[in-house]
Amino acid sequence: MFPSPSFVPPSRPPRPVRPPRHHLPAAPPRHALGLGIALLALALLAGLLLRLDPRPFFQELDDRWAASVNDSAAAGSAGAGADGLGGLTTVLDRLGGPLGMVLPLLVIGCLCVYGRWRSGLFVFTVTVVANLVVLLPLKQLADRPRPSHPLVLVNDGSYPSGQVFSAVTLVIAVAVVVFPPRARRWWWAFGASYVLAMMGSRTWLHAQWLSDTVAGALVGVGTCLVLWRAFAPLLETESERMASNSLWL
Repeated sequence: MFPSPSFVPPSRPPRPVRPPRHHLPAAPPRHALGLGIALLALALLAGLLLRLDPRPFFQELDDRWAASVNDSAAAGSAGAGADGLGGLTTVLDRLGGPLGMVLPLLVIGCLCVYGRWRSGLFVFTVTVVANLVVLLPLKQLADRPRPSHPLVLVNDGSYPSGQVFSAVTLVIAVAVVVFPPRARRWWWAFGASYVLAMMGSRTWLHAQWLSDTVAGALVGVGTCLVLWRAFAPLLETESERMASNSLWL
């Protein structure tokens, strides 16, 4: 008898190797979805409280802040820097209004020119669609009156601040899709300064209460975190295509 040949199991096909991930767009942080939902829920609860009680527990803090801003404005009007500060607040008011929509549209256009339509879709959803789907319904829910005698033209609905929301969403969206990790640190510092300046300008102009600006920042961060997590698979695909130089394939 001849010895039976040894059994050789069939070899498994090699698993496909995914291309390495590029440093852009940035991956969402851990627990981004849970933290974003928590921030949005907190802003929603505050909006419901405003709907039920015209003078909630934080109205006293808003009144004190408004009084301190009035005192600062009165003291500053006698100084040499009043015109400069007034000009800065006016510029910030324009950037937070309809004119500010030009900036995200420019970012979206540049991204699409380079074949990064996924990042462009993310920026469009965060900065434009979320403004209509998240911010405006929350304004209608709270229906909070503005402070008396605003220094700029305003519409109805003080809570939350649309200007601060737009500033936060633009800063985060640009950080995700434009800046590499090292430059992103500097962008975060600039973005935080820009958002704080926008918050201060809204109260300086008597356009919104302090709590409105804080809520605008919370809603902006929460919205960005939720959408960042939702767009993560699409952004990861773009990152891999950027790493393999196949964006246009």
